[in-house]
Amino acid sequence: MTGPLIIGLTGSIGMGKSTVAEMFASEGIPVFDADAAVHLLQGPGGALVEKIEALFPGTTSENGVDRQKLGPAVLGNPDALRQLEALIHPAVGEMRLQFLKEQEKAQIVLFDIPLLFEKTGAAGVDQIVVVSAQAQDQRDRVLARPGMTAEKFETIKALQMPDAEKRKRADFVINTSQSIDETRQEVQNTIEKLKASLA
Repeated sequence: MTGPLIIGLTGSIGMGKSTVAEMFASEGIPVFDADAAVHLLQGPGGALVEKIEALFPGTTSENGVDRQKLGPAVLGNPDALRQLEALIHPAVGEMRLQFLKEQEKAQIVLFDIPLLFEKTGAAGVDQIVVVSAQAQDQRDRVLARPGMTAEKFETIKALQMPDAEKRKRADFVINTSQSIDETRQEVQNTIEKLKASLA
């Protein structure tokens, strides 16, 4: 095998995926964060700001894309969402390729991809890790976010593959409905198994 083993990390909203990604990073695994890449592309001076403004007038400012304005313009509008994704996905893909070039000596790298199954499928990753939690924990976490409503949560959830289906397709499942230490132990165990698979 040439290059590192590529792990795809995914999980539905509120499952604790960012926390788990940080745990992998703290164990020395290089992490490519698709959401962070999107923030860069849409932030002040970001490469996609002008193109997004052209498609959705009034949704950007000198601070980049205003998510509070862009959200309503695309949520619940499949055509608008498709147009936006046609801009974002190729740009993120280029950043991911660049990341891989920089990490070619690493044993294992992790792609943090929120919509792995929904958008890219398992293409381009060797193993899939799904972050999961009990439904009530998920709901409580999401509704605690600023500006989140039960209705908005249901809309987002409806766009995502059900958690049970993601778990079925996973090579590894990390449970975040337990203590942080227990979750960290699960992450460490997963890394050990991944390294063993390379031996």
